Amino acid sequence: MKIRSWGYNIKQGLKSIFRNRLFSLASIATMTACLFLFGLFYALSVNLNHIVSETEKSICITVFFDNDISNIRIKDIGREITARSEVYYIEYTSPEEAWEKWEKEHFVGYEELIEGFKDDNPLANSASYDIYLNDITKQDDMVAYLKTIDGIRSVNSSKAAAETLIVIAKVVGIVSMSIVAILVFVAIFLISNTIAMGVTVRKDEISIMKLIGATDIFVKAPFVVEGVVIGLIGSVIPLVAVYGAYDYALEYLLEKNSIILGSMTLIPAKEIFAVLIPVTLIIGVGIGFLGSYFTLRRHIKV
Repeated sequence: MKIRSWGYNIKQGLKSIFRNRLFSLASIATMTACLFLFGLFYALSVNLNHIVSETEKSICITVFFDNDISNIRIKDIGREITARSEVYYIEYTSPEEAWEKWEKEHFVGYEELIEGFKDDNPLANSASYDIYLNDITKQDDMVAYLKTIDGIRSVNSSKAAAETLIVIAKVVGIVSMSIVAILVFVAIFLISNTIAMGVTVRKDEISIMKLIGATDIFVKAPFVVEGVVIGLIGSVIPLVAVYGAYDYALEYLLEKNSIILGSMTLIPAKEIFAVLIPVTLIIGVGIGFLGSYFTLRRHIKV
């Protein structure tokens, strides 16, 4: 198709949007609403996954050693554990450190009682490794492996917490995919109706064009342009709205309600939108194209 023909088709596509402005506005509004919800849900799900990931790293497996184990063997066990691919890092706690922590937690206001244990550490056999994993779903495998290591007398793990995090991650993923699928189908349906209305309005004009030898591509191009432009507009508007909403929410939570977040961190808007902008534009333009394409296939004989 010649450049001049492309110019004509783009012009006709824009005219069609204005000619059917009520349907076009309805499609743009619905597209905006759908992608706005998609953007909000994306930001929410990414932050939830980030929080789950951070929480995963705070959950550890604790191993305690046999009473007669040597320091050399403890170090060897540490190297064996660290070599595992699923291990994020390990932290060693000596008996002295364990007792010092116990004192601070349980003898507040009763410091005089500590003197009775001055030369006798009740936790002399409590040396341990806290093991943090890259992937919490590997916890059961790691526990099974640790129980096979000679020199380890017990393994403590937070199984309930790990299972809860795994369930949360799965639910977020399933709900995300379901909502995206529903929104895509709704948007395609609405744009298809808009394009179908445009075809109906220009039915006589299209028939004449085909009679004088216009190709199917030339006839369909303005409607494809119409669908793509609607999709583009319907994706830019929600991006601006979601950015404003997310930036405001982030500022509000970080500056005014830091107690709510506690030690949790949220992903900066810049990182969210580095992915959200291209994805939303691709979805918007793609939905516009698919909506017009499937509609035109039904009207190819007009």
